[in-house]
Amino acid sequence: MLLEIKDLHASINGKEILKGVNLNVDKGEIHAIMGPNGNGKSTLASVIAGKEMFHVDSGEVLYKGKNLFDLNVEERACEGIFLGFQYPVEIPGVSIASFMRAAINEQRKYKGLDAMDPFEFMKYMEEKQTLVGMTDRLANRSVNEGFSGGEKKKNEIFQMAMLQPTLAILDETDSGLDIDALRIVAGGVNKLASKDNAIVVITHYQRLLDYIVPDFVHVLADGKIVKTGDKNLAKELEAKGYDWIKQHEGLE
Repeated sequence: MLLEIKDLHASINGKEILKGVNLNVDKGEIHAIMGPNGNGKSTLASVIAGKEMFHVDSGEVLYKGKNLFDLNVEERACEGIFLGFQYPVEIPGVSIASFMRAAINEQRKYKGLDAMDPFEFMKYMEEKQTLVGMTDRLANRSVNEGFSGGEKKKNEIFQMAMLQPTLAILDETDSGLDIDALRIVAGGVNKLASKDNAIVVITHYQRLLDYIVPDFVHVLADGKIVKTGDKNLAKELEAKGYDWIKQHEGLE
């Protein structure tokens, strides 16, 4: 099993957010996590990625059989965990090419490999640009500076293509996207999904799952996963709303 989450409890500023999350994710799988605002979806993603603002109160998370909490943020990234942000940050003055070369060479250093030489890197970058439809116009700009919402999300999919993570967590990557941008981002995710990696998509809406078809859909409410199903569960949620889940599972 690639990722095993066992009875995970986590809080921020003394307020408990995650109240006993259990989840298994393996290679070759796409998982969707849905649920109402403020019920722990983004907190779960942040805890896996290692954001220090959240405190793990109890529980266990194993990644490739290792205790994830023994690894710092940088080590988790080098081990192949990628987090796509709901609101990607801008880094003025740092080109996407420079940013990605530094990130890739840090991964290679962690694995005991030599740094990628400039010629090799540019060839590799061009291949990934073509794969996800990233234009030179975007690739030569500073990281996310002045980008539209769709451009920022496309840049994140490009970063994912470059880094080839084993576990990619996309936190509301459909937030603020029009239908054309949504199709482009979803198309990139589908191209990057393989038997050697796993993708976890966090979303409010079923519309993203019209383009990225999950193997499993989980509903996270009141700090825990209360229901799991296939892609049809997302359609049921779209039709009945989250109040239906709360009533069905006795959460209110």
